[in-house]
Amino acid sequence: MATIEVQRQLLPILDSPNQGARFYNPELPSSEPFVPGHRTCAGCGPSIQYRMTSKAAGDNTILVGPTGCMYVANSSYLCTPYNVPWAHTQIGSAGSFTAGVAAAYEAMIRKGKWKGAFPNIICEAGDGSASDIGLASISGALYRNHDCLIICYDNEQYANTGIQASSRTPYGGMTTFSPPGPEVPEGKKLFPKDLARMMAAGHPHCYVATASVGYPIDLMNKVRKGLNHKGAAYLMVYTPCQKGFVYETPRSIDLGRLVVECGLYPMWEWNPEKRAYDYSFRPASMRPVSEYLKLQGRFGHLHAEHIAALQKFANEQWSIMGVELPEALVQAADAKNLVNMASAAEAEAVAETL
Repeated sequence: MATIEVQRQLLPILDSPNQGARFYNPELPSSEPFVPGHRTCAGCGPSIQYRMTSKAAGDNTILVGPTGCMYVANSSYLCTPYNVPWAHTQIGSAGSFTAGVAAAYEAMIRKGKWKGAFPNIICEAGDGSASDIGLASISGALYRNHDCLIICYDNEQYANTGIQASSRTPYGGMTTFSPPGPEVPEGKKLFPKDLARMMAAGHPHCYVATASVGYPIDLMNKVRKGLNHKGAAYLMVYTPCQKGFVYETPRSIDLGRLVVECGLYPMWEWNPEKRAYDYSFRPASMRPVSEYLKLQGRFGHLHAEHIAALQKFANEQWSIMGVELPEALVQAADAKNLVNMASAAEAEAVAETL
């Protein structure tokens, strides 16, 4: 029997007046692969990302969801918000399950058992699955170059089980596993695992990128670039969690922009053909990390030296991207120029909610 060539979809890249466009509606499919009525929290960053991602991918899409907050909140008996096929898998087997789906469709198409284009296969793993428990299976899927897009929706904690620290939790972040106190006043002592760069360095044949819900056009274009890439792709997306971060519900998109503007979440793409990073994305402004921290109760305990440490970390990220630092950001890395977060009037109201 003759082998049938696998026909892949090609999604158009969206036009945008500028990289940081916030109020702009490009031409998108009218259908909704991810529908309203789910049970996520108000302002849920991962659910915003889910809608953007599935909207960009279109109806010929298969979603894989390992155990995490988006699995628990979005699925109950005979009820899910997905208008496309969706499958739940164990938290540690996100990559292997997704690889199996991709391999199965390729085999069925070549044997004539499945008609039409190869579906967009997307795995949506939380940072607990993507950076910790499921890291090995995801790395395996990327290394073997299965034709799929694996997304880490990064809410910087184990939100599903009550806000515990993960390897993506930022330095100074308060969780149930990293509470601040007399012995450890900063809370989380370690800086986050540089997960996206690990994926790019270890799997240079893959398309790898970072994104944020604060920049929807950029996010959707990176989803489409990952799906258009023949082979494996990986995308890490900043998705704030209202419950764990402790912020005012309407500020999800604001945080998604501020985290990029302050340098704590660098935006870049790894080009597998050139084997090089693309740091061309630039936010409209550069801000000190304190403007981002003060909106979240999880950082309300930080002292000046902790804020300075975070500023130094952010400055290093800017330097890696080749961005010249304004003098204000250089000065903000010195604790003598800062005050404790709890002393800032903007932080007090949020910190007291804890």
